[in-house]
Amino acid sequence: MKAIFWVLFFAFFYTYLGYALLLAFLTLFQQKRKQREAAPVIGEQELPEICLFITAYNEKPILNEKIDNCRRLDYPHEKLKITFITDGSDDGSPEYLRTIEGVTVHHVPERSGKIHAMNRGMQFVQAPIVVFTDANTSLNTESIRLMTAAFSDPLTGCVAGRKRVLSTGADTAAETGEGLYWRFESWLKKKDAEFYSAVGAVGELFAIRTELFEPVGNDVILDDLIISFRIVEKGYRLSYTPGAIASEKASFDVREELKRKKRIAAGGIQTLVRMPGFLNPFRYGKLAFQYFSHKVSRWTFAPWCFFLMLPVNITLAAMEPGFGFYHLTLVLQGLFYLMAVLGWLAERRNIRSKIFFLPYYFTVINWATISGQFRYLKGKQPAAWDKVKRS
Repeated sequence: MKAIFWVLFFAFFYTYLGYALLLAFLTLFQQKRKQREAAPVIGEQELPEICLFITAYNEKPILNEKIDNCRRLDYPHEKLKITFITDGSDDGSPEYLRTIEGVTVHHVPERSGKIHAMNRGMQFVQAPIVVFTDANTSLNTESIRLMTAAFSDPLTGCVAGRKRVLSTGADTAAETGEGLYWRFESWLKKKDAEFYSAVGAVGELFAIRTELFEPVGNDVILDDLIISFRIVEKGYRLSYTPGAIASEKASFDVREELKRKKRIAAGGIQTLVRMPGFLNPFRYGKLAFQYFSHKVSRWTFAPWCFFLMLPVNITLAAMEPGFGFYHLTLVLQGLFYLMAVLGWLAERRNIRSKIFFLPYYFTVINWATISGQFRYLKGKQPAAWDKVKRS
């Protein structure tokens, strides 16, 4: 029983903290070399044409803000082709977008999901580089230039941007947890890239060489990951530009965040089933190690380890005389779960409490991952899904 407890603990610890510490150590030796590598400077005349590719479903209330953001991007406007794909939108957004100069709209009345829209829309792209982003995200002004510069390396096939959760000052459980999660995740992605390669892209902002795109199955859940991995399969690199930032608001509450996490977990298992070859270290080397440590462990065993430690700890404490080590670990686990429950109560009563929100958020996203696993196995996670309400 003790062996089971420590296997569970180390598997859990490695996934959520150990891998990050290991990367921090390994990249210490690469830091100076990375700092000496200056970003390539591309003259205005050499800048390639870019297609800014935006899939949207009933997003009319935020379209003005999105268009304004696109106009503010530091990139020659004559070389920035703004394209909206609006499958299924019936709120008047396709008609409205057609009135805006410099914006191209491809619309069909049927709603078939984001990946179907991407597959359909890519046939119209003429630019050599396409940048995928969402209608509800705001890009920083230099993002397109930074991502374009990364393609100066002919072996770079995909460039991932960074996602940032905007702070509204509300300090809700979702905003507190999601904000901290993405700060940590962005740091980890940066270290991944310094070590060897980014591990997948984020759908809010990533770019590819148009010629490398292949239509993806319409039932695919994590389109960004599948698209980026297929490019890696062709022998190209996956780069990361932390200076290219896509900002969006946090989920309205933890229940809304649950929708996203369940979908991501189901999509993770789907990706693992469909592309198992990326775990082969003989073919992908360091990337296979990174993929397992950063993604697969979170999608599969780590959440189970987190929850199973409690009943195993209870059993060990019952077997241990007096107040020993396993009684102490049980008390610590009990305090953590108590804080999670208090975080849940605080959210229901609109009380701000970051110290309780973090254990609550962490517990919920692990439960959501397990729920997402079962959702995939039951075939109940559609590719098209309802939008998450934002704060």
